[in-house]
Amino acid sequence: MSAAPRSFSPASRTRLTHHDLGRFTGATLFDRIARAVCEAECLPRKELYEAWEVGRRTRRWFRGGRVIDIGAGHGLLAHVMLLLDDSSPVAVAVDPALPASAGRIHEAIIKAWPRLAGRVSYVTSEPEDVRVEASDVVVSCHACGALTDRVIDCAVRARARVAVLPCCHDVETCDAGDLTGWIDPALAIDVVRATRLGHQGYRVRTQQIPAEITPKNRLLLGEPV
Repeated sequence: MSAAPRSFSPASRTRLTHHDLGRFTGATLFDRIARAVCEAECLPRKELYEAWEVGRRTRRWFRGGRVIDIGAGHGLLAHVMLLLDDSSPVAVAVDPALPASAGRIHEAIIKAWPRLAGRVSYVTSEPEDVRVEASDVVVSCHACGALTDRVIDCAVRARARVAVLPCCHDVETCDAGDLTGWIDPALAIDVVRATRLGHQGYRVRTQQIPAEITPKNRLLLGEPV
């Protein structure tokens, strides 16, 4: 990934536009994706960096399979997953309230990579209404509150691989176990999630994306043993 200048914070919620094209002039895949996003002029800068960091770490471990991107928003992570591993046939971007501008991201990516035409679909749906298969890779970037647990549950029911970047930890709706006397409640919630996933017969991997993108940077990956 191209290094971002100090004045250009990857955590910014400012939308990327044509004015930012000059910041991504390299030949790397990240820069090419960034230029397409700039052409769409609708995506917050933070979402570009999050999707890239989650996607590339997930693809180090999980290759192939249909991609199910839950809580997808603009669906950038779904596209990134296919670009990082073309052996995945299709990707589905799932969200109960898809942004009106999601189509602009899709069109910009397809213009840059015509081979993805017809391979990414958007579904307005709750996670539980999507049929997940064992060969799928279920991903979610910044699944707020209990949505992280719903994403994990959807994957576990199908014995599918899963990668989630939790956020908005809510002690009222998420299980922190009996750990909050020792550690931060948000960390306690994620520890319980990782432990539960392991008890359900999954090999668990815990990683972090760069904190300068988001302080909610814990990435949880699980694969059925």
